[in-house]
Amino acid sequence: MVAKYVDTFRTIAAPGEAVYTEKRSKFLAFASHASDAAEALDYIATLRKAYHDARHVCWAYTLGPSAEETRSNDDGEPSGSAGKPILGQLRSADVTYAVVAVVRYFGGVKLGTGGLAAAYKTAAAAALANAQITEQTILAQLQVFAPFADTDYCLRSARKVEAQIKSQTYTPDGSHIVFAIRESKLQTLRQILSQRHTLQLDKL
Repeated sequence: MVAKYVDTFRTIAAPGEAVYTEKRSKFLAFASHASDAAEALDYIATLRKAYHDARHVCWAYTLGPSAEETRSNDDGEPSGSAGKPILGQLRSADVTYAVVAVVRYFGGVKLGTGGLAAAYKTAAAAALANAQITEQTILAQLQVFAPFADTDYCLRSARKVEAQIKSQTYTPDGSHIVFAIRESKLQTLRQILSQRHTLQLDKL
């Protein structure tokens, strides 16, 4: 069986928040979009400043179309009891380019490693449930030079695979066209256009 090509991903369109209390410890959870690691870390730093009196600000983020880049931090909690459960909820929600941070105010009663993991997991899941999730499409760009005689063929072929014209400029010899197309359909468009040897193709 041929694996299905995936050219979409889920991410956070609008942030979500939640509050969870366990044995007087309060967990404030926040989920937000992050385009890169710097944005995720800035978001965490902002929360750390806003809740400077909290004992812990634990977090995790996922980046890349397939969530291939991840990082998590326990911020002083027992190893694996905070960052890992938060990251697990990002994966369960199947979102990427996303960050979740959980601020903990200690209530005076120790929860133990298992109790902490369950609390951070619950808080992170609630924040993600309250966030607005959207699906994004991965687009590729293909630049084509078409002599005037082949411009219509080029445009008709592009429409067949739902490619969009991003720009089109003219020269004395023809048209320079930049198409935006779903990554999974790029090779199909290239194959169609390659049938006309007068066309010059260049992926951007």
